[in-house]
Amino acid sequence: MRPRCARKAEGVIKEQRRNGEEMSGILDRINEPNDIKTIAPEEYRQLAKEIRRFLIQQISRTGGHLASNLGVVELTMALHLTMNFPEDKLIWDVGHQAYTHKILTGRKRDFATLRRYEGLSGFPKRKESDCDAFDTGHSSTSISAACGLAKARDLSGGNYKVVAVIGDGALSGGMAYEGLNNAARMKSNLIIVLNDNTMSIAPNVGGMANYLAKLRTDTRYTGFKSDIENSLSKIPGVGTKLVHRLKRSKDSLKHLMIRGMLFEEMGLTYIGPIDGHDVEEMKTAFETAARADKAVLVHVITQKGKGYDKAEKDPSQYHGVEPFDIKTGKRLAPSGGVSYTQVFSDTMIKLAAKNDRIVAITAAMPQGTGLAEFEKQYPSRFFDVGIAEEHAVTFAAGLAAGGYRPVVAIYSTFLQRAYDQILHDVCVGRLPVVFAIDRAGIVGNDGETHQGIFDISYLSHMPGMVLMAPKNRAEFEDMLEFAVELGCPAAVRYPRGACYMGLSEYRQPLARNKSEVITEESGVLLLAAGSMVETGHQVHELLAQDGIRSTLVNVRFLNALDEELIMRLIPEHDLVVTMEENVKRGGFGELVDTFLTERNLRVRRLNIALPDEFLEHGNPAELKKKTGLDAESIVERIQKMTV
Repeated sequence: MRPRCARKAEGVIKEQRRNGEEMSGILDRINEPNDIKTIAPEEYRQLAKEIRRFLIQQISRTGGHLASNLGVVELTMALHLTMNFPEDKLIWDVGHQAYTHKILTGRKRDFATLRRYEGLSGFPKRKESDCDAFDTGHSSTSISAACGLAKARDLSGGNYKVVAVIGDGALSGGMAYEGLNNAARMKSNLIIVLNDNTMSIAPNVGGMANYLAKLRTDTRYTGFKSDIENSLSKIPGVGTKLVHRLKRSKDSLKHLMIRGMLFEEMGLTYIGPIDGHDVEEMKTAFETAARADKAVLVHVITQKGKGYDKAEKDPSQYHGVEPFDIKTGKRLAPSGGVSYTQVFSDTMIKLAAKNDRIVAITAAMPQGTGLAEFEKQYPSRFFDVGIAEEHAVTFAAGLAAGGYRPVVAIYSTFLQRAYDQILHDVCVGRLPVVFAIDRAGIVGNDGETHQGIFDISYLSHMPGMVLMAPKNRAEFEDMLEFAVELGCPAAVRYPRGACYMGLSEYRQPLARNKSEVITEESGVLLLAAGSMVETGHQVHELLAQDGIRSTLVNVRFLNALDEELIMRLIPEHDLVVTMEENVKRGGFGELVDTFLTERNLRVRRLNIALPDEFLEHGNPAELKKKTGLDAESIVERIQKMTV
């Protein structure tokens, strides 16, 4: 563990001791990897209770992923009882459910720093522990990664176990099937654990969800098995022994009764479904699976949110939480105003009322993207395609080709998974698909895999795409309506959190590729994009206090310049400052640089952008200061160039 995590945790731990909150009992005996193997089987149930109590207490303070972690406590325990860490390799799909794994591998005392800057990550991180075999954060990747690790083991002559844990919701992602297809060709051991809790963030959709539901409840198996056992047990002398043998190989009986099972047909050995809260039963299943010389899928049924009644009743609401009061379940901090996500929700309903060709698409996140209310009011025009961003985009392209105006609402970090579909299926045909890109820019506590800091770069070079970012709530509403009416590929990126309500007096009508002048003076030309307009206004005010004059422009369009405006303003300014919440490479600042160079305009330039690197977890304000995107840091850099 990184020392900085331990140092950050010490103060919080001391405070917990003073309040009498520090954990005690069986969990205190687990401080290093593999310590769980010293726990007696009769103590497993109590240990699971203590882990859940610990998780609820810690996440209520730090925020994090709650329901998913409460659901996999026994599953994680069973895996740790059958694996040796860090020699064996465990890959968690997505990874937000790995908290118990972290507890059992010696990171319990660092949970006070969970998701804080320089603290414990909310996802598996190899740099954090040798027990984390693979960095994860996005869905449907674990099986492919496990295939690679297993093949690396075989090539190097190793004999360690490789286990992938994937949720049933992740099986709606196409990459999972690519992985399963290749896993079936393995001629050495690979264990795939299907954690089936009947839902991802939102209820699962599609054929796989229906198939798994049938597997869980198939009476042809459960009823027939009971009849067979009752009949055989009556045979004198041998009946009891036969029943015992059948119980030990109940998966074989299932295969006899339910023929043509999908996983078996793909070439995988299937075990299950089994109780995901019975440690001993899972331990037996994993030990059995480990003896096979091929890929084995163990189907485990768990309850998301188990152990906390509020999360059990509403697991999607407690999927990812801010700090909350355990008794009431309510957030401890106020929301801070109307969010961009809520404004998107309200605006979509208004637009749909005026235009019956508008349809909405989400990839398993109707609540997170704000489309849950749209679904209630326009159920026939709402589509949740599951965790399948690539399909969502091409599905939207088909709807657009059929005369509709689809709006695809996906977080920035997840939209990058559908890069080829945006380019090939939408932009080539210039189809009128609108991308509502939520969580654009610095997202914060989920870290590298969730920061939305690449979308300007990966969308800007697509021919025919119109990319916009609003400065405040009013402009966001205008941009959504403008995007729907454009009749070509369009995207609106907007940040997480409360809407900026300032500069409301500036609401010039939108025109394609035209910027908006907020203040016009001379000296320093501030070209600010989206969320950085608020920061740009702060910079303008701070510069004025130092006697430095500046012009602030809300650029509005990020992949095309208002060339006429820039050419008019350049003669009165000797420093051009671009400001964007995106990595520098491929961003808006480079577009301006190219334009100025091609026009041979010799003016000093300063590109304010994020560094070309992955940005770790932490409070957004803290991360902005660290990366120099806060107003004070920008003013300091400008002052150095104007001396």
